[in-house]
Amino acid sequence: MKKYSNYLLAAFCIIAMAISAGTFYKVNAAGPAAQIAGQPVDLTYAAEKALPAVVHIKYVQNSKVQTIEVQGDPFSDFFSDPFGFFGNPQGGTRKRQVQTPKKEATGSGVIISPDGYIVTNNHVVEGADELTVTLNDNREFSARIIGTDKTTDLALIKVDGKNLPCLNIGDSEKLKVGEWVIAVGNPFGLNNTVTAGIISAKARSLGANGLESFIQTDAAINQGNSGGALVNTQGELVGINAMLYSPTGSYSGYGFAIPTTIMNKVVDDLKKYGSVQRALLGIQGGDVLNYINSKKDKGEDVDLGTNEGVYVAKVDDDGAGASAGLKEGDVIVSVDDKKITKMAELQEIMASKRPGDKLTLTYMRDKKKTTKTVTLKNEQGTTAVVKPADLDVLGGNFREITADQKKQLNISYGLEVIKVNNGALKNANITRGFIIQKINDESMKTIDDLQKIVKAASTSKDPVLYVQGIYPTGKKGYFAVPLNEE
Repeated sequence: MKKYSNYLLAAFCIIAMAISAGTFYKVNAAGPAAQIAGQPVDLTYAAEKALPAVVHIKYVQNSKVQTIEVQGDPFSDFFSDPFGFFGNPQGGTRKRQVQTPKKEATGSGVIISPDGYIVTNNHVVEGADELTVTLNDNREFSARIIGTDKTTDLALIKVDGKNLPCLNIGDSEKLKVGEWVIAVGNPFGLNNTVTAGIISAKARSLGANGLESFIQTDAAINQGNSGGALVNTQGELVGINAMLYSPTGSYSGYGFAIPTTIMNKVVDDLKKYGSVQRALLGIQGGDVLNYINSKKDKGEDVDLGTNEGVYVAKVDDDGAGASAGLKEGDVIVSVDDKKITKMAELQEIMASKRPGDKLTLTYMRDKKKTTKTVTLKNEQGTTAVVKPADLDVLGGNFREITADQKKQLNISYGLEVIKVNNGALKNANITRGFIIQKINDESMKTIDDLQKIVKAASTSKDPVLYVQGIYPTGKKGYFAVPLNEE
């Protein structure tokens, strides 16, 4: 019996060694993500993947001459411009030309494809006349803007390059609170810098952008990190660093990144259409808990049947929400079978949708659930693709007015219509010689002003230009110019 026991003991030892060896093999064969419980997390693999793909972006806005209105000082005007004093003895307001200073700033970006597409923040590139991208190996490229989206604070730019280092894009939806990540960027003008931390929270809303569902991390994100990469331990991009939250302006443990679930859709739309195809549910509201707490502050008790979800405060008459039967006071608790606990989660789902997509919505009313399938619409109430228009849609040629025209008509700016072809101007009966001064209450001083207002209006809820101007005879004219007529 003892002899058999010894045999059995030896056999068990061999089996145990085999199991241990197998376990050891599996742990080490699993790749960079594998970690042994209780051991420090190794982030070197993630850093090696991320550093070459994160770039430094230099922003330059050139000096410009602008006409501004200033409060007149008769005594100051007398000494600096005696004719101006006699022309305006009471002071009042007067127009002056000022030279704006040249502006320079820096930020970060992430290369997402070998042919040079780079994702960054809108606030890093907005208004830039020149963009210079510097890689981690010190190569420099001039970049052009493919498209920007102020609502999500994202921008897509491109450099002319081949076989550039890039980051694989991961699924931010799979991130877990407590998971290790690194933040890579160029804070304080230093070369690429890596900081480490964990995911502190998901679907955070700060009220900084029109659409937000931030990843919160305690990995240090400082000035210059904007547009940089938030990377998981597998070396995958899971977020674009956007901002820090601090009462002092310096890092204090709260950094925020835009998840790749939002980034992917924005990038695809900017590439294909030049603008983001945003699907709308047609409601206004907020977190249920915030609504309940606001009522408690007023001494009112509220029982909605749940403390989680999105409270519907307003429903647009012609929106997708109305077609689903939503009413004020309802609570959205699920979208496409995914539980919704707060507005930021709903916004993240909506950010991945396009007009025409269908969505299954579950909401509560009088503590009872209703589920409906709805078709989402764009801001203009249709399911069509909305592309930003250029000046061609107007069917006209323009030039800035001359000094003689300014003197003759007693105006200081305007764009003269010098030719009218088939297009929106002709349809609105605007003729050659008319001088456009304002569109949608914005002053039209340059062709660039006109381009910007046409682009903005063409993708807005009301794609119409409300034009104010003056004829060569001095007669004023007012026109409504629709941009979506066939």
